[in-house]
Amino acid sequence: MTPTLVRQHSSHAGAAPHVDLRARARDWSEIQERMLVPLYEAVYERLDVGGDTRMLGLGCGSGLALLMAAARGAAVTGVDSRSPELLALARRRLATGTPEEPEAYEGPRSPGTCGTRARAGAPRIIDGPPENAADPTAPAFTLVTAFEPTGCLAGDAEGLGALLARATPLAARGAAVVLAGWGPPERCATTSVLRVAAKLSDPLRAAGSWRPALRDDLEEVAQRAGLRPDGSGRVACPFGYADTGSAVRGLLSTGLFDAAVEATDPEQVDKELTEALHPHQRPDGTVWMPNVFRYLIARVP
Repeated sequence: MTPTLVRQHSSHAGAAPHVDLRARARDWSEIQERMLVPLYEAVYERLDVGGDTRMLGLGCGSGLALLMAAARGAAVTGVDSRSPELLALARRRLATGTPEEPEAYEGPRSPGTCGTRARAGAPRIIDGPPENAADPTAPAFTLVTAFEPTGCLAGDAEGLGALLARATPLAARGAAVVLAGWGPPERCATTSVLRVAAKLSDPLRAAGSWRPALRDDLEEVAQRAGLRPDGSGRVACPFGYADTGSAVRGLLSTGLFDAAVEATDPEQVDKELTEALHPHQRPDGTVWMPNVFRYLIARVP
């Protein structure tokens, strides 16, 4: 949570041992993904996403961002090659036009308009690389999104750059490309919890271990991909959970703790994660962590 929260679906290909992938996909879609709703809304509002938008969502996962764009009238295509479990949820969501009911918590909610979207064409969910989204009978994409926060795992920026290189040929000249990442660590309460992942995974020193976001992560990815930066913004994305158990499940679903599980064991990670969440628990038992996320808008030359 993709954000960094999230390497949201890295939790599947190359997941930690003994992971129930269906349960993890469900935890992501029902608990964690909706923490990013303010980010999706801010980007769509700024870019005036609507009936003239043809959107390609990279790493679309369980499809909530696609669903919200479709609710605004956009024609949406999602691609992901890492999690059949998440893509199955995305297909179900987009077929019914509604997100699953979340566990109760006092956090951001999905917009209530999702059930009454104006269809701009049947949504497409593609299990595979971006080039599989090519449709010679349709206009080029006008918006490409990579909402999975980058810069939070060692090596993920390089992976995103390669993904963009395969996706941008499908976009129109001047099309917007949106990248997302965590804001400054000092403005993200969840940073203190994510440091558990870094502490426990350090013995491996492996790719995929968590690190704090850096100021220019998004700009560097855009530059490598040959994109032209065209504005940025920050969005408050608080993480709110019904209780500590829900918080642990949601955070584990991001995949950010997989390297820690490999270096130690699931029980130790659960224990230390629960302890790290304790300062963020309110008297009624809910967990609340204010965070700020960044997004960068770049343009296809």
